[in-house]
Amino acid sequence: MTSPLFEVEGLSKRFGEIAALSDVSFRVRAGEVLGLIGPNGAGKSTLFECLAGVLPFDRGVMRAHGAALGARERPRLLFYVPDGIAPWGEQSLGWVLDYAVGFFGGARALREEVVGRLDLAALLARPVAALSKGQRKRALLAVGLLTPQPSLLIDEPFDGLDLRQARDVAALLRAHAARGRTLFLSIHQIADAARYCDRFVLLSNGRVTGEGTVAELCAMAAARGGAGPYANLEEVFLALT
Repeated sequence: MTSPLFEVEGLSKRFGEIAALSDVSFRVRAGEVLGLIGPNGAGKSTLFECLAGVLPFDRGVMRAHGAALGARERPRLLFYVPDGIAPWGEQSLGWVLDYAVGFFGGARALREEVVGRLDLAALLARPVAALSKGQRKRALLAVGLLTPQPSLLIDEPFDGLDLRQARDVAALLRAHAARGRTLFLSIHQIADAARYCDRFVLLSNGRVTGEGTVAELCAMAAARGGAGPYANLEEVFLALT
């Protein structure tokens, strides 16, 4: 079993009277592809924004190797790729990738591989704001993959991609994980998560209802009195939420 890269304990976030996250706890292991799954409105994006420092959380702690991670330490550990944005929209995609490598201190040697694997070569001269939804998604993934942080948080990595593109992206993410990078993916389509992730954190109404592999989640559901057996991750999720 790989060691935890970081862990989250008791994280909570409110927006006025609304509890977006309640006592969220889980571990992220080094070199894994971890899926954060749950329906729209479960709190997945809020959780990622809290982990990345975009939003302050009200209570809880993040730790790495037993030490609490403050606002200054977290950017060295993780990089967050939000969904649905167009960074530096008036600039060409090629400029954006070069800027990301230089600004974040990424590996320039990976640029050609990432551009090729994400089929971006023909788009490098186009402004980011002019890209389609799927093209923009692949551009954002390229920016994230070119950063040096050991953990990459990606909100909806397959949104806007067709089946072939999703498989190509999944293979590229798996290749980066094989090199030791940790990938934490927020996914609302449970079937996608089941295909591409090693372990899962189940989030429902702002609360973690399970964490583990499919087999571990099945055992958890059975221990809670679930009928079982479970044919797939969707059935396990329903049993635990």
